[in-house]
This record gives sequence, structure tokens and C-alpha cells, in this order.
Amino acid sequence: MTKNLTEGNPLKLILLFSLPLLAGNLFQQAYNLVDAAIVGRYLGTMALAGVGASGSVNFLVLGFCMGICAGFTIPVAQKFGAGDYSAMRSYIFIGAVSLALFSVVVTVVCSLLCRWVLGFMSTPADIFDNAYIYLLIIFLGSPFTLMYNFLSGILRAIGNSKTPFVFLVVATIVNIVLDLTFIIVFNMGVAGAALATVAAQAVSGILCLVHIMRRYEILRFRKEDLVWNWKKLSVLFGMGIPMGLQFSITAIGSMALQAANNSLGSVCVSGFTAGSKLKILFISPYDAIGTAVSTYAGQNLGAQKFDRIKQGILLGTAISVLYGIAASISLIAFGRPLSLMFIDSSETEVLNASVQYAATIGIFYWVLGILNVVRPSLQGLGFTSRAIFSGVIEMFARCIVSFGLVPVIGYKAVCFADPCAWVSAVIYVSITMVWCLSKIKKAPDSVC
Repeated sequence: MTKNLTEGNPLKLILLFSLPLLAGNLFQQAYNLVDAAIVGRYLGTMALAGVGASGSVNFLVLGFCMGICAGFTIPVAQKFGAGDYSAMRSYIFIGAVSLALFSVVVTVVCSLLCRWVLGFMSTPADIFDNAYIYLLIIFLGSPFTLMYNFLSGILRAIGNSKTPFVFLVVATIVNIVLDLTFIIVFNMGVAGAALATVAAQAVSGILCLVHIMRRYEILRFRKEDLVWNWKKLSVLFGMGIPMGLQFSITAIGSMALQAANNSLGSVCVSGFTAGSKLKILFISPYDAIGTAVSTYAGQNLGAQKFDRIKQGILLGTAISVLYGIAASISLIAFGRPLSLMFIDSSETEVLNASVQYAATIGIFYWVLGILNVVRPSLQGLGFTSRAIFSGVIEMFARCIVSFGLVPVIGYKAVCFADPCAWVSAVIYVSITMVWCLSKIKKAPDSVC
């Protein structure tokens, strides 16, 4: 099943395209929420802080991996659309072998370095062991994360977005059941939460593999497909590396912020962790709308329908801003009851820290709506380097606040770090988008 976004009402197309993406994103975020809720409620704030202290490192590594997987599936989609199934299978073979080798390197290197990295980030001593155990298990399970993201990306590339969503639902249920079993029944602590997440990823990846092998004849390798091609490998990495860097650059700023917050003690780490889980939950609609508008922009660029590109980006931005206002009100008004999902009411200091963070970012959440539509739209139009540079701006903004203001004004600066990064990036991408739209109208084939 494919979706043509070059004809019809732009608003309707963007909304309908966003819905399955939103559902998938919400279930994806359920992994993190379930871990945090069960860990926080059943193991206490020290365990929650341990999981949270590993979050930025986890995002740096696995975010880069997921970006590479997404980039690797772009040539697959292109060859499928062209009807060149042999070349498509060749790209899948080369991508699969490369990712298998890459997963081994990532697993070994990150497992060996995770203790050092946590120490470098000034992780408090009272939560260090929990952070290390959780992060180590997640890294050991990274091949399953790569497996699911690559295989689900292949299915989406050939027009099947429903099946990955179904498998994600199954994986979420597995994660919840195993979380409760490992933590409550077997008393495995944060290790149980990590193992549950890894097992859920493994289930979803295996389901994708079985489905592909049983249902798709065009994806079954022929002898002539199993030939190594360095040129195709360079194409894959040319697509994958920039998308991976987008995640990683943002993650570096988050790591700087995490390190600065770690220096404030476990109470601030726990509160920040709970507040960050709320932030991630409310971001899910942004990701869906951004992906929809990016796809819409790319298709209409190919069709050279420039007025529709501008119209779609403006409509997508308006939708995101309106949602951002609603999210802002929710975070400010309901930050405390929402935080109670992760924190016991008796943990007053931790709860107050979470509420403070949620309320602060809530004021600026509509700004994030602009960023999460305009930046992916730049990627969809081919201006990848511009989108990456906006991530660099975010990184520097977070680093300036982390190293310059947190030591002076403490946790309040931690709360304002994300908004400062968002505002800085939005100023850049907004100006850049105006320039890029003007450029492609004059020269449709131009990219940055």
C-alpha cells in the first residue's frame, strides 16, 4: 500500500497520514513510560534516578543507530518505487550485513565504555550502580534494536506501515508484562526493567523477520542479490550517517545537560527524569506531524508543486502550534498528578523538581511544535545539512546553559536549558526555510 500526497486537500492528507504514525510513536514511548512508572513506583526514586542518569547516553548511541537504519531504507524505497526489485534486495543484503557488523562493534565498545562514560558525566555515587546495570543491559541488547528498526523500515519503504505498528503493540504488551514479572515477582531491580525492554525489542524484530520471510516474495534473496557492492554501501552510509548524526548531535547537548544536573544530586536527577518522561510523551504528536509534513514536502517537490509545499508546511506548523498550546496547558496545570505516575507522593522534593521542569518547558512547548515540523521538512526537501546544523545550534545552546548557568543558579537553569535550545534552533530553521523555499522554486533540483 502506498500513499500519494501530491493530490487532494493538504490538511486532510497530513492529518490522515499522521494518525498511524502517532499511534506507533505513542506505543514506542510506552516502553520508556512503563519502565519509568514501574521503576519509580516499585523500586523508588534512587532506582528511577539511575535509569534517568543513563538516558542521554542511551539516546546518543541508540538514536544514532536508529537514524542509520532510517537512512538505510531510503534506497530500498526508491528502488521499490522504480520497480527494480533486484537492486532493492541488493541494498537490503548489503545493509543487513553492514548493520550486523555495526551492531557487534556498538555492543562491544559501548559495553566496555559505559562505566567510564557514567563516571565522566559525574553520575552520583548513590545511583551509579543502577545506572550502570541498566545501561549495560540496554547496550548488550542493541542488536535487537537495530534489527527491529531496519526491518520495520523496510516494511514501511514498500508501503506497509500497518504491520510494524501491530508488532510494536505486541512488543509493548510484552514489555509491560515482563516489567511487572521481573521487578515485582523476581525482584530483579533495574536489571529487570532493562531486560524487559530488550526482550520486547527482540520480539518485535523477530516478528518483522518472520513476516517478511513468509509474506513477501520480492524480498527473498536470489543468488545474484548476494553480491557485495562498495558503491551501494557508500550510498547507504551517505543516507544513514547524516540521519544518525541528527540524533547524536542533539544527544550530545542532552548529555552535557545530564552531566550538569548529575552534579546537583540524586533528587534533581530523579525529578528531571520524571519530568523528561512527560516531555517525551507529549512530543509524540510532534514526531508524527513532522514525519507526515516531511513526506508531503518531499513528494510535492518531486511533482514540482511548489505552492502545495509551502501550504503544507504552514498547515503542519499551525497544527503543531495549536497542539503545543494544548500540551503547554496540560504540562503546567497537570504536571503534579502526571508526575505521580513515576513518583510516590511522599517524595516531596523529587515531585516538586519534576513539576518545576514540566511547568517550565510547558511555557515554551509551542516553540517545539515549530521546530519539529520545519526541521524535518528541510530534510524532506533535501536540505539535510541545514537540518543537521539546527541540531548543532541546539547542542551549543544546551552546553552554554549546562556549563555556564547550572553551576550558578542550579536546577532552575536545568529547566530552562531545553527551551533555550528550542528557541535558538527555531530562529535558525525559520529563516532557513524561507530561503530554501525561494531557492527550490528557482532551481527545483538544488539541495544543500
